[in-house]
Amino acid sequence: MITRILRYFIQGLLFIAPSFITIYIVYLVFTYTDKTIQHLFSSYLSISIPGMGIVVLLLLITTLGFLGQSIFFRPLRKLLDNMLIRAPFVKVLYSAIRDLLSAFVGNERKFNRPVLVKVNAVSELEKIGFLTSDDLSELHIKDKVAVYFPHSYNFSGEMFIVPRENITPLNIPAAEVMKFIVSGGVTKV
Repeated sequence: MITRILRYFIQGLLFIAPSFITIYIVYLVFTYTDKTIQHLFSSYLSISIPGMGIVVLLLLITTLGFLGQSIFFRPLRKLLDNMLIRAPFVKVLYSAIRDLLSAFVGNERKFNRPVLVKVNAVSELEKIGFLTSDDLSELHIKDKVAVYFPHSYNFSGEMFIVPRENITPLNIPAAEVMKFIVSGGVTKV
């Protein structure tokens, strides 16, 4: 009984920790930057502009994004990435957050192939999802594909392995399909 409760606690912690830690770090960075910029502006210019730290932080992040794409900073980014992936506890957290973010934005988006999946042949029940992997040979699975089904009104979902013949590609922009699914079908595609 106690081990089951402990297992549920750890599962809950693993579920909430990456999101909470990320949000908390962003909050700390925003508030620290805003306070620092406020202090600098009030010390040197004798003016106080609320929210200036956030503007400066957004400009800094955008500049880092621009510099990170340059040929000079790619080796530095790769070195930092390799260091974080080798750290024992940080590896799990960092790779999960990195993979989740890259699935939605950036050059390596994973949710860009919307599909309609026949879930039940008898009742003709179908579900909309995103094809995430065509090749499951590493799992020793043949003639099946991986499809991610986001939940409505939530930032979670489920991944199913389905027969390839049950997949119908949708010729609709992935962002529109995601919006349709997350809204529970309320928004128009």
